Amino acid sequence: MNPHRNPAPQVVVATLAFCGIVVSLMQTLIIPLIPGLPTMLNTTSANASWAITATLLAGAVVTPIGGRLGDMFGKRRILIISLLAMVMGSVLCALTDSLAIMVTGRALQGLAMGAIPLGISIMRDLLPPQRVGAAVATMSATMGVGGAVGLPLAAFIAQSSDWHMLFWAAAALGAACLALVWLVLPESTVRTPAKFDLAGALGLAVGLSALLIPITKGSDWGWGSLSTIGLFGFSIITLLAWGAYELRITAPLVDLRVSVRPQVLFTNMASIMIGFAMYGMSLVFPQLLMAPSATGYGLGQSMLMTGLALAPGGLVMMALSPVSARLSARKGPKTTLITGAIVICAGYVLVLFLNAQVWQVMLSSMVISAGIGLAFAAMPALIMGAVPITETGAANGLNSLMRAIGTSTSAAVLSVVLASMTMPVGPVSVPTFDAFRVTFAIAVGAAALAGLLAAFVPGRASVPETTPVAREAVRV
Repeated sequence: MNPHRNPAPQVVVATLAFCGIVVSLMQTLIIPLIPGLPTMLNTTSANASWAITATLLAGAVVTPIGGRLGDMFGKRRILIISLLAMVMGSVLCALTDSLAIMVTGRALQGLAMGAIPLGISIMRDLLPPQRVGAAVATMSATMGVGGAVGLPLAAFIAQSSDWHMLFWAAAALGAACLALVWLVLPESTVRTPAKFDLAGALGLAVGLSALLIPITKGSDWGWGSLSTIGLFGFSIITLLAWGAYELRITAPLVDLRVSVRPQVLFTNMASIMIGFAMYGMSLVFPQLLMAPSATGYGLGQSMLMTGLALAPGGLVMMALSPVSARLSARKGPKTTLITGAIVICAGYVLVLFLNAQVWQVMLSSMVISAGIGLAFAAMPALIMGAVPITETGAANGLNSLMRAIGTSTSAAVLSVVLASMTMPVGPVSVPTFDAFRVTFAIAVGAAALAGLLAAFVPGRASVPETTPVAREAVRV
C-alpha cells in the first residue's frame, strides 16, 4: 500500500489500535518474571526492581516530549521512532543476563509509551469527523487491553520456555507494528512550526524523574529517608522553575496557559485518580488470586490462571469503546468520564464484599474495566475539545503523563498498605485480608474523587470534530 495516500478509516484505526495494544503489553510483560528476576540477573531484589522502574520513568518522561515532537516534526515520524526504540529495547533484553543492559532495554521499551497519545492525535488529523469519537475511544481502550491480554500471554511464555522468549516475542510484535505504520499510515500535514524547547524538555525530564523515583522506590529506601525526602524536595523546586520558564518563552514544550483551562486542568486531575484506581486492580487483584489458600482468603491460582481470570476485563474495555463514543456524542465526554468513575467505584465496592471465588473477582475486574474503558475514552475527547489542533500531540501526551503519575502513586501507596499488614504463611509473609480490603477502599476513594473532579469540567464539552486535514499528506 502506498503510505502517502489516505487509507480507509478502518485501516487507520486497526493499525493504530494494534500498535497501542503492543505498546501496552510492555507494562505487564515482565510481571511473571518478577519473583525470579534477582536470580536471573544475579542481583538483589531492590536492584532488580529497576527493570520495572526504568520503563515507568521512560514512559512518563517521553509522553509529553514525544507529543510535542510529533506536533512539530510529524506524528507518524515520531511514532516510528518510538516503535523502533521498543524493538531495540526488546532485543537488548532478549540477549542479556546483565542488570545494566536489562534496565537499558526496559527504558527503551518505555519510550514507546508515547505511541498511544500520538495515535490519538493522528486519528484526529486523518479521520473524517464522524469517525473520530469512536476511533479515539478504541485507541484509549488499548491501554487496558494490552495490559490485560499481556499478563496471561507473558505467563504462558515464561512458564513454557526460556524467559528470553518474552522479549523476542515483544521484538517481533514491535517489528510488525513498524511495518504496518510504515506501509499504511500517511504523515499528517498538521504541524507546529517552532524551535524545539530543549531546555524545557530537560527540565521536565529531571523534575519528573526526581518525583517518580522516590514514589516507586520509597518503600525500599524508607519514606523518611534522606534520599526520598531530598528527591521530593528537588522535584518540587525543579518543576516550579520549569513552569516559570515555560510561561516566559514563546514556544514552550507544554503550553501551561492552555493546560490551566478548566476543561484541561480538571480532566488531567481526574486522570491522575483514574490512573490510580486502574493500577489498583492490576497490582492487587493478581495477589489476591494467587494468595495461598492456607491464608483463609487466598484463591491459590497460578500466574497463568490469574492472567486468564483477569483477561476478560481487557476485552470488556474494547467492547465498550463504541458505547462510550455514542454516550459522549449524546451527552458529552464529561458525562462519560463521570459515569466511568461511578462504575469503577461500583466494581471496587463489589469486590469488597464478593471475593471468596475466582468468578467473583473476575466479575469485579470486568466492572472496573468497564468504568476504566469509559473514562479512558472520555479524557482525550475532553482534552482535544479544548486545545488547538496544532497542540493535540503535546496535550494528549501531558494527559497520558497524568495517568502515569496516578499509576506510580498507586503502586507506591497500595504497596505500602500490603507490605505493612502481613501474616506468616510458612516461611513467608503475605498480606492480610484486611490489607486487601483497605486497598479496595482506597481505590473507591480515588475513583470517587475522579468523578468529583470531572464534575468541575465546565459545560457540555463536545466530542472533537475536525476536518480530515491530511488529505494530501506530505512525503517524509
